[in-house]
Amino acid sequence: MDTDKTDTKTIPSITTEETNSLGDIKINHVVVANIVRLSALENAGVFAVAGSFVDGIAEIFSKKESSQSGVRVTESENSNYLIEIRLILKYGVELAKCAYEVQLAVKERVENMTGKMVERVDVVIEGVKSKDDHPGSAANGGMSMDE
Repeated sequence: MDTDKTDTKTIPSITTEETNSLGDIKINHVVVANIVRLSALENAGVFAVAGSFVDGIAEIFSKKESSQSGVRVTESENSNYLIEIRLILKYGVELAKCAYEVQLAVKERVENMTGKMVERVDVVIEGVKSKDDHPGSAANGGMSMDE
């Protein structure tokens, strides 16, 4: 995986998508992140979308919703979406195949819903969990919500 991020830039969370005679149409990157998260969770091999430690700290000190954890949306120089999603997959699934299916689904869903091209979908597999585990414990580094 290419880790060179020189062609990417972090942009404000609201991006102008289109201007017409009535005005601007804007899609907040939080909305795109939710589309990414929901489309990934539709895959049968995905156990949960994982939030990083930094996401957890940011959630404590800001109004960032937990539903955005584990997904980062930026834009390339060409104004195409660059997406990173962190996943916990189900034990026993073929990891690479599942990650590829998530990439395809995310790209298709985001492009269809926003009308904007997706340049990259990077999938980071944070772990695997058995079907007996609970999704809340997976995204919190193994800690249960009751602790």
